[in-house]
Amino acid sequence: MERKEFIRRSIGALGMALIAPSILRRFDSESTSCTATVSETAGPFPTINPSSLVQSNIVGDRTGVPLTITINIRNLNADCGVLEGALVDIWHCDKDGNYSEYGGTNLQPTNYTNYHFLRGRQVTSAAGTVSFTSIFPGWYTGRATHIHVHIYNSAGISLLVTQIAFPEGATSAVVAVNAQTALGYTKGMSGYTYNASDNVFSNGTSTEMAAITGSVSQGYALEHTIYVAGPLSVESTPLLENEVGTNYPNPFSSVTTIPLTLTDTTEISVELFDLSGRKVGRLAPKLYTSGSQEIQLYRNDYQLAAGIYLAQVQLRNSSGSATKSLRLLVK
Repeated sequence: MERKEFIRRSIGALGMALIAPSILRRFDSESTSCTATVSETAGPFPTINPSSLVQSNIVGDRTGVPLTITINIRNLNADCGVLEGALVDIWHCDKDGNYSEYGGTNLQPTNYTNYHFLRGRQVTSAAGTVSFTSIFPGWYTGRATHIHVHIYNSAGISLLVTQIAFPEGATSAVVAVNAQTALGYTKGMSGYTYNASDNVFSNGTSTEMAAITGSVSQGYALEHTIYVAGPLSVESTPLLENEVGTNYPNPFSSVTTIPLTLTDTTEISVELFDLSGRKVGRLAPKLYTSGSQEIQLYRNDYQLAAGIYLAQVQLRNSSGSATKSLRLLVK
């Protein structure tokens, strides 16, 4: 089963021992109008210190077509109501396709390691909303125009890592903006990777597609709603009080171990991505009992060449779901 389909259906597969019937009904497509937003790789350029970037204006020293970003967070575990107090981090590339906090490597030759543009964090309001002032992202080889989003609950526990896709077509904002050579968007659409061919979006963007209005002259406004499995109620304890430790050894040549400390029976799966965002392997979902456990990832099982990979560890139990990302170094 493909990753997006698994995320939509696997909550129901946990069974009565893990999730109450009322919660299961919320994930039934016949009884709710909202669908869980799919998880995606954080990519090779995640924000290093998000807590230091609490700001709504994330433009920094970058120039480009103005873009206002509004993101609504909804809680699947509360009948798709608003999720107040969630931490929302976003980051995206500049008009030239470069990210701050990284660079000086083959992956991104331009060195922006000491810059912090186009990254920010906000806390959702009573309406479950955050807003950012930014510029329209450019693009780079292999990826369509996109924005990265990482959502945490109020206790700082990861709820979802995902991405926002942009509408495409002859009259789309993507085409209009990339024609603005006078404003620095010099690549045009030649060599652009469309959503259907993007390694991240190629299996569908139904839960990741934003709505965009506006114009080049007036600026654009992006709005998007993300559905996450948040707390069961406002008074509930922090979601998924489980610990996923750092894998060891790292770097490794044969096998690496991910230590777990679980407070409840939990279903865990692992997905592996290379630095381009392409999924290169998947460890099928498995139930782990409470206590100290471990997951072993064998290099030969996934035919991993030497390099850097991202492992997304996905956890689901009666409290909801969460994701933790680990960086794997294969030598």
